Amino acid sequence: MLFSSMTFIYVFLPIVCTVYLLVRKDLQNYTLLIASIIFYAWGEPSYLAIMLLTILTNYVGANYISRSHKNKHRKEILILTILINLGFLFYFKYFNFVIENINDIFSVNINALKIIMPIGISFYTFQALSYVIDVYRGDVNVQRDIYKLALYICLFPQLIAGPIVKYHDVDEQINKRDVTFDKVAYGIKRFIIGLAKKMLIANTLGAVADKIFTQPVEQFDCLTAWIGAIAYSFQIFYDFSGYSDMAIGLGSIFGFKFLENFNYPYISKSITEFWRRWHISLSTWFKEYLYIPLGGNRVTKFRNYLNLFIVFFTTGFWHGASWNFIFWGLWHGMFIIFEKITGWHKKEGRWGLCLAHHIYTILAFVIGWVMFRADNMGYAWNYIKNMFGMVGEHEIAYEMAYYIDNIEIIAFIVAIVLSMPIFSKILFIKYKHKVLRTIVNIWLILLFIVSTASIAASTYNPFIYFRF
Repeated sequence: MLFSSMTFIYVFLPIVCTVYLLVRKDLQNYTLLIASIIFYAWGEPSYLAIMLLTILTNYVGANYISRSHKNKHRKEILILTILINLGFLFYFKYFNFVIENINDIFSVNINALKIIMPIGISFYTFQALSYVIDVYRGDVNVQRDIYKLALYICLFPQLIAGPIVKYHDVDEQINKRDVTFDKVAYGIKRFIIGLAKKMLIANTLGAVADKIFTQPVEQFDCLTAWIGAIAYSFQIFYDFSGYSDMAIGLGSIFGFKFLENFNYPYISKSITEFWRRWHISLSTWFKEYLYIPLGGNRVTKFRNYLNLFIVFFTTGFWHGASWNFIFWGLWHGMFIIFEKITGWHKKEGRWGLCLAHHIYTILAFVIGWVMFRADNMGYAWNYIKNMFGMVGEHEIAYEMAYYIDNIEIIAFIVAIVLSMPIFSKILFIKYKHKVLRTIVNIWLILLFIVSTASIAASTYNPFIYFRF
């Protein structure tokens, strides 16, 4: 079930909210847990067993770890629990990728298995790892109530598309939280904003990107290639941040406070800054559970660069079982290391230098998104060459009007404007601003109507996170 579906918005969510608000406080967690299981099982119930096994594995592992700080087997139990978690992830997400590469390298013909990846497995696996590692470190108390642990791992607002919620961030909220009018009002507003970003901007520009990226690179010119790359850059930002907005909004409705996942990444002046603003829950997860344990920056410069290489290789691989994602991760890692060596990201100056930093950063992440979007690295490389006029003769298949119309041009303009923090405080208008608050509320109602109408009318509603 998707957030951007009529079933979720008009059936599932109203029922869950009504029951949640009517039951006693001590039953609210059970209500959310049952709702989350139904939500996940809606599309493919057979994969519910994998998630339940993940919950059981981490519950048992963390309980053994916590029995005694002097237990000499604590580390071995932690490693075993981590390996079981990663084993599920490897089998469903990466097994066939490894087989394909073995076939290519050794010229053999091992048959791939028919494996369908469970939705959201990358997200809930990392949340489970967060819990068991936090318990091992002594950062949190072990959760003796398996139902509360299950709620943390499979809570439906952030189950299939994040943000990745670390256990120490919500430990106390799982045990006790309040639902207030302000939280519910804020949650509804945030959900509407996210839904509009997904349906009205991401899907509109996604259609442009799909038209271009499905064509051979020889059949469109340099300008069209740039339009496709920029369209996809906005599609993935508004799709991903839209889902995060909806998740944060839903969490607020049920009394949870999830940390922000995006902070206007496209205004960054360096790739280092970009990763402080993009998919914050993932970058902080890797920082806390991989980069710092590897030694972080408390080691020699060479080792620090190696640590960054490992982190960004893993970041790319986390996104999908494809060399495209790996090269995308290493592409960003290369710029991070470059900035670390040169101090580029720390240099400040007049508007000319600031503009140069912005252009450099935009070029870096837009080219990176081409690698991310392309079906293979061969196509990505040729596409990038086309962007810079390095492809030979073109046989133009379609006129520009085929790829982009007036509505999509407007979507481009809106996407550019909203990628900057011009309206960042619009949800926090004080109650004394009655007229402005009324205008904003009317605007949000209209956004909701238009967004749901778009869901009803459109057959194009892609879900990017199937590959994650």
